[in-house]
Amino acid sequence: MSAAEGSEDGLPPLREVIAAHGLAAKKSLGQHFLLDLNLTRRIARAAGDIGSQDVIEIGPGPGGLTRALLMEGARRIIAVERDDRAAAALAEVQAAYPGKLELVQADALEVDEADHISGPARIVANLPYNISTALLLKWLSIEPWPAWLMSMTLMFQKEVAERIVAAPGSKAYGRLSVISQWRCEAFIAFDVGARAFTPPPKVVSSIVHMTPRAMTGDDPTLRSVERVTAAAFGQRRKMLRASLKQVFADPEGACASAGIAPTERAERLDVPAFLALARLLDAGAG
Repeated sequence: MSAAEGSEDGLPPLREVIAAHGLAAKKSLGQHFLLDLNLTRRIARAAGDIGSQDVIEIGPGPGGLTRALLMEGARRIIAVERDDRAAAALAEVQAAYPGKLELVQADALEVDEADHISGPARIVANLPYNISTALLLKWLSIEPWPAWLMSMTLMFQKEVAERIVAAPGSKAYGRLSVISQWRCEAFIAFDVGARAFTPPPKVVSSIVHMTPRAMTGDDPTLRSVERVTAAAFGQRRKMLRASLKQVFADPEGACASAGIAPTERAERLDVPAFLALARLLDAGAG
């Protein structure tokens, strides 16, 4: 029995749990399980104070991160899992930690987390790779922002993590960068090699920690930010005077009003520049 695989909490090692409940990872669900308790506890610690708010976990599978969160003092976990096979394994965790774990058997893209929490909450998850970006955009779309959301500590493919934190002018900088950095302060906490997972993915993964920024009365609507960034990055090689024709009747005039050169390209604009364009849309300049 390996301590790294988890037995300090009195529950069976995760490899035994997976075997006992027929929980081999499903490629169709984007599953890659973390079995190293030292690593999952490091992720739990990266989330900050999990003892005073609810924690939302997506795709707990056999419960590796779930158990680490509980061992690190999580007050209460709401675990969203669409794989019915995981219910029996998570029931063992529920029995070991009475009243600490609620299982929501549903598709995470369709769940309204606010229905299951008792106040402010943090999201901590080893996200299924195939829906990780869609889930992040769903959470970044919470209105009014940031509502109940205290922080997000999320596992992504390293390539996606780099897009979230990318600076203007870099190859990774894009629509996801702008929306993420407008809504949150984000940084990559650490990388996780493929061998930490079962089965190992073909890519390196990264833990990203995101803390919501408070919105001000000067912030544009999410809808306008989405429209401007979709147009600009949808044709990122074109100058803004061309790419912004989708949203502005007079893109050169809009750029001038926002203090931006119409010959600039999307990848070189910082977040405040995109917000300035979005405010023009809100004001009816489209």
